[in-house]
Amino acid sequence: MEEKVQLSEREQRKVLYRLLSYTKPHKKIIGIAFFLLLLTTIGDIVLPILVKIFIDDYLTPGKLAFRPLLILGSIYMGIQIVKAILFFFQLVKFQEIALYIIQQLRIDVFSKVQALGLKYFDKTPAGSIVSRVTNDTEAIKEMFVTVLSTFIQSGFLLSGIFIAMFILNVKLALFCVIIIPILIYVMALYRKLSSRYYLAMRERLSQLNAKLAESLQGMSIIQVFRQEKRLSNEFGEINNQHYTAGMKNIKIDGLLLRPAIDLIYTFALIIVLSYFGITSFQHSIEIGVIYAFINYLDRFFEPVNQMMMRLSLYQQAIVAGSRVFKLLDEQELAPAQNEDKERTIEKGKIEFKDLSFSYDGKRNVLKNISFTANPGETVALVGHTGSGKSSIINLMMRFYEYEQGEILIDGESIRQYTKPELREKMGLVLQDPFLFYGTVKDNIRLHNQDMTDEQVKEAAKFVQAHTFIEKLDDGLDHKVVERGATFSSGQRQLIAFARTIAANPKILVLDEATANIDTETEEAIQTALSKMRKGRTTIAIAHRLSTIQDADLILVLHQGEIVERGTHQELLALGGLYHKMFLLQNGAVERYEDVMNI
Repeated sequence: MEEKVQLSEREQRKVLYRLLSYTKPHKKIIGIAFFLLLLTTIGDIVLPILVKIFIDDYLTPGKLAFRPLLILGSIYMGIQIVKAILFFFQLVKFQEIALYIIQQLRIDVFSKVQALGLKYFDKTPAGSIVSRVTNDTEAIKEMFVTVLSTFIQSGFLLSGIFIAMFILNVKLALFCVIIIPILIYVMALYRKLSSRYYLAMRERLSQLNAKLAESLQGMSIIQVFRQEKRLSNEFGEINNQHYTAGMKNIKIDGLLLRPAIDLIYTFALIIVLSYFGITSFQHSIEIGVIYAFINYLDRFFEPVNQMMMRLSLYQQAIVAGSRVFKLLDEQELAPAQNEDKERTIEKGKIEFKDLSFSYDGKRNVLKNISFTANPGETVALVGHTGSGKSSIINLMMRFYEYEQGEILIDGESIRQYTKPELREKMGLVLQDPFLFYGTVKDNIRLHNQDMTDEQVKEAAKFVQAHTFIEKLDDGLDHKVVERGATFSSGQRQLIAFARTIAANPKILVLDEATANIDTETEEAIQTALSKMRKGRTTIAIAHRLSTIQDADLILVLHQGEIVERGTHQELLALGGLYHKMFLLQNGAVERYEDVMNI
């Protein structure tokens, strides 16, 4: 998804004001940093005046008295030393402010990501989100560390220099004022041209991260199907686009930053020297005044150069900030709850009433779904791929919002319960379970400190996971790498079962939970599931019909509709789609087309 080509002036100002709003909690530290900055700036302004006094009052007249010169030199060196010390503390304070702000900004972004609905992640590459949380916030940090301090210090310094210039020579100072509009025009032109290329660079960097994340996650598939060259070409193409945008920006930097300012400085220096040269024909000119004025002119353009050089960092920060705030302003949030804290799930009765749902708002993937799962009952969902089984679970787990129909738990809308209540009372086991980095114990407990080690062991034993866990190095304390890559699919599934059982939910949601488990282990799991179902409502997606033959109710879905319902024996007797699916899985039907011919 492409970003805007360019940010308008108004949009850039809005981003800047919003970034500056993060400084409000740190007013005290900012005040100290600015005070130190002011003192160092005063030192920069005073030093040329001391040199002027030395030249005009002592060196030129030949009055080289030891005591006055010692005092003057001591003052000069003292200011230099104090200025260096103050500069150190000022730099530390600005760094401290920047780190505080970026720390808070990253927390805000990460918290926002946690609150987003799955619909957002369906359309946004993970690498793009990572880029905003890491790369973009790092670019913003540079603005607070260098840009703000440089601009503010430059503002103080320029103001002081102009005051000193007017004190030395009013007419010449007025001549120098003329160059200010020229400098402002150059800065505005740079901001306008560079913003579009920085925006393009940030977007390409985001795409690079997305492509890299996709490649790392799918490395086994890439290697198996020999897709390395294609992925390398795609990565190279995006990288080339990033390079092109970067080169365009470098050309603008090379033209409008230091070279342009140096050219303006040269013209200003010509004006100053010409003025003193012409004036010298009429009356004598103090050498110290010439030195001070040229020194101030040089000091005037040095902060201007610093500001221009920092404009690139500023522009990057503004562009990065716009991308971060776009994520923070994202409205694709997880479905909202009414948050009735007093309402609890006691029995676990589930009712779907005329529920229809669409992911894109155009085509319904579920159509008028209605069924009831009473406490202690098991309702199985079967059907071919794309029939709507997972969509039913996604809606019941509140991953997506629905508009038509209703889902009730214990007679109340699912929207009436708090999210913690829903998550605590509903246990989900997916076909491809996710394991976190840590230990086996951590993955079962999920860092619930109220759960004892004994409860963790009992949960593992309950699902027959203890058999392989005891053989691991360190047992329950065995290290789990990212996504549990060192475990087999069946072992990961068993840990996921133990995790769900340890939470002791009222409602079980199983998405083909035994698909990756061998036959011997599956028999043990089925025994455990039979015990788990007692007193709990179970919704199970099944592809292998042998795993749900004892279900209290089987719903057969086709193209988003319930076309058959009943027990295993009732559906076989009906002779419809379920019967043909059963025959196919048992080898009695050879072609899938025969199953779909209903």
